[in-house]
Amino acid sequence: MVDHRRRFVRVEESFIPVYGVGETTERDLWRSGVTHWDAFEPSVVGSTTADRIQAYIDDARESLATGDTAFFAEQFPSQARWRLYETFADRAAFLDIETTGLDQRRHDVTTVSVRLGGETTTLVRGQDLTADRLQSVLGDADMLVTFNGARFDVPFLESAFEIDGVLDRPHLDVMYPCRRLDLTGGLKQIERDLGVERDRPDLSGEDAVRLWHDFQRGDESALETLVSYNREDVDHLETVTERVVDRLHAWTVPEDCDL
Repeated sequence: MVDHRRRFVRVEESFIPVYGVGETTERDLWRSGVTHWDAFEPSVVGSTTADRIQAYIDDARESLATGDTAFFAEQFPSQARWRLYETFADRAAFLDIETTGLDQRRHDVTTVSVRLGGETTTLVRGQDLTADRLQSVLGDADMLVTFNGARFDVPFLESAFEIDGVLDRPHLDVMYPCRRLDLTGGLKQIERDLGVERDRPDLSGEDAVRLWHDFQRGDESALETLVSYNREDVDHLETVTERVVDRLHAWTVPEDCDL
């Protein structure tokens, strides 16, 4: 499902987490040849900024070496968190859930799909959707990628299951980078805007609720359709993420920067 694409900006090429370094200063650093932590020379900026940059690089190197991805989620401004994707994409877990409604206090999670390492796993309520299985499926992920997951998927799962720590990892909610690019509406609308085509007729969240109730009444084919719908969401979320990050990279990195 993933598009063939060029490499995006990595955390090792980013200086935006440093206090006092905004996008303009970062671009000046890139243009001066400081396109990686390894290339940093204190002489290219003032002494105070240089000290801050060097301290950040030292901490960031250690965090990257030890696999402390949470460090980068904390250090990167929310509008720049998309930059984590290139570095951690190989172990990024694309997550999407279906429920019986919108209220986590009254409604249930019916299916959860996770795409990790090119493979998609779907867990179903009453079958294999448990806290232990979620831990197993998400255990190797360096980061989560969702669409509107910060407000919906993650809180819903945290309410439905006792899964302390399972979802405690860097989280890229692609809805917000989409808004920066004036891509609005739901995931399926954004897919259409980006030219991503679905294999099956478009279904909605209301259809997902109906399909679950049909399955509960004995229609096995309804569950097959619901699972297929949920899986297609995470598969397409990966493609959308790639295209959105590509646009943000082009927007952020000037053409005259050799990044």
